[in-house]
Amino acid sequence: MNQYKFLNKIKSPNDIKALTENDLQVLCAEIRDAMVTTVSKNGGHLSSNLGVVELTVALHRVFNSPVDQFVFDVGHQCYTHKLLTGRFDRFDTLRTENGIAGFPKPVESEHDIVIGGHSSTSISSACGLARAKTLTGEPGHVVAIVGDGALSGGLAYEGLNNAGRTKKDKLIVILNDNKMSISRNVGSMSRYLSSIRAKSSYVDLKSNVATALEKTPVLGKPLRNVIFKSKSLLKYAIYQSTLFEDMGFVHLGPVDGHDLESLIRVLKTARKMEKPVLIHVCTVKGKGYTPAEKNPRRFHGISSFDIETGEAKVSGDSYSDVFGNEMCKIAAEDDKVCAITAAMKSGTGLSDFAIKFPERLFDVGIAEQHAVTFSAGLAANGIRPVFAVYSSFLQRAYDQLVHDVSIGGLNVVFAVDRAGIVGEDGETHNGMFDIALMNTIPNMTIYAPTYFCELRSFLRKSIYDAKGPAAVRYPRGKEKEIPQGFAPSCEPFDAIDNGGDTLIVTFGRIFSEAHDAMQKLGSKGINVSLLKLNCIKPIPMAAIEFALKYKKVYFFEEGVLQGGVGEHFEEILYKNGYKGTCEIIAAEQPYVQHCSTESALKKLGLDSNSIYTKLSKE
Repeated sequence: MNQYKFLNKIKSPNDIKALTENDLQVLCAEIRDAMVTTVSKNGGHLSSNLGVVELTVALHRVFNSPVDQFVFDVGHQCYTHKLLTGRFDRFDTLRTENGIAGFPKPVESEHDIVIGGHSSTSISSACGLARAKTLTGEPGHVVAIVGDGALSGGLAYEGLNNAGRTKKDKLIVILNDNKMSISRNVGSMSRYLSSIRAKSSYVDLKSNVATALEKTPVLGKPLRNVIFKSKSLLKYAIYQSTLFEDMGFVHLGPVDGHDLESLIRVLKTARKMEKPVLIHVCTVKGKGYTPAEKNPRRFHGISSFDIETGEAKVSGDSYSDVFGNEMCKIAAEDDKVCAITAAMKSGTGLSDFAIKFPERLFDVGIAEQHAVTFSAGLAANGIRPVFAVYSSFLQRAYDQLVHDVSIGGLNVVFAVDRAGIVGEDGETHNGMFDIALMNTIPNMTIYAPTYFCELRSFLRKSIYDAKGPAAVRYPRGKEKEIPQGFAPSCEPFDAIDNGGDTLIVTFGRIFSEAHDAMQKLGSKGINVSLLKLNCIKPIPMAAIEFALKYKKVYFFEEGVLQGGVGEHFEEILYKNGYKGTCEIIAAEQPYVQHCSTESALKKLGLDSNSIYTKLSKE
């Protein structure tokens, strides 16, 4: 890491309390430089973190972590917090194996209170933390730092509804309003916040009155206090009240989120309040790094890039890109096909779809539950909805999948992106549970393509052939090269019969690893056959019949062991009279820590060398 005038010396939040205001401005610049330098090498969430530098510095200036507790929502805006809480020396290990995580992690530091990898959770967590302090008499405030996109998620309102009813808890909610979540914010709350930002008359008037009164001898400050104790009358006249005040919060702001003096002043005011406070802070996503300011969406979560140009170092189509392109082709052929996303338009590859078919792209905000039930409504009236969602975010909508889609047998298609290991984002984002989750859903069809051509084919099959809910699950990143001599059939399964008494069964991208291991084994004179499942629910009976003739079956699965495809495959095998042995290699410890995808697969025993080693010893 670079040598900085102040940042190198910050070992705990207390170290910033003695700095002057000018020193803090220099510190903020150093923090931004450290972020850009590290993320350009390691990848990570850049735009959101650049936007909260001054806010986080002000929080640590006014409050005393960890007695005062900070809850970041979403946790990808915690980089400044990490730099100010003794982790500067390790910051260059961000998102690398055995390095610091890209999200808050309590095992990493006493200053990280809860894990925060998914959106809209912080207010509920903070409400519980604050009530616990009240019950036990523990000192300190609890501060939830909420990205404005999180307010498109219903859980945030459940938290607000309960938090605003408390009178004794020392709870502060900071609304970080940058007009964006990942894709640009949508919905009524976004419009509501815009209307508040537009009404600057109250903020300007309040500031001017305060300044004038403070300069008035003798009566100035007492009169100022009297006026601002009754400021709700003035605010009501201009705002006609606010949603947050109606829910029981004292509402402060909007405040310029890059003005340290204003931030420190409003935080000190909030700290003195005897009831829940909501502070509306306006920030610029990507602040201080020109490419990120110009394109905050692209720098929300980015792989390594060139600092000078802002250009990514990795290029080429991904599964998400291929999905998005195929959706555009299908939509051009069929005007009943629609796409739904939960604030992940760009992340799931639907940006071009939104341009070409804006009336058929529905971005519902960070509201996966609503997305599923909304899709069910579309399907019930004859539309063909495709909900594109990350695997780990689909977990939030299990009840809707059961109750609103499956029971009615509706053909809602789930394009499950980032399935399996995603790598550096770690346990909150690895897609390890979607198969076990969807395996429990009656009348559901699940496809697991390995290659781009299969993704295109199975997407169409899901839309037009499935009789109920259907899913196509695919990993993050690019496809591996199709092995020489193998031609994907896009049928429910593919089988390679090399004779012998041992069979490898797998699906998805692990097929490429298994095929490589099979060839290595063959070069050593060990004949192993290979079964590639393309439809993993329901498991094709013809695939079971193929497996019955082998004495040993090894099932390799990129997902959790319990409830996975391997367990179902094994059960069906034995129900059909199988007399051999079956072993499943899958994730018995599903919370895979942050590291590269390659390293994670190796740890799980799913890379080609691990498969080769295991079978060569049997």
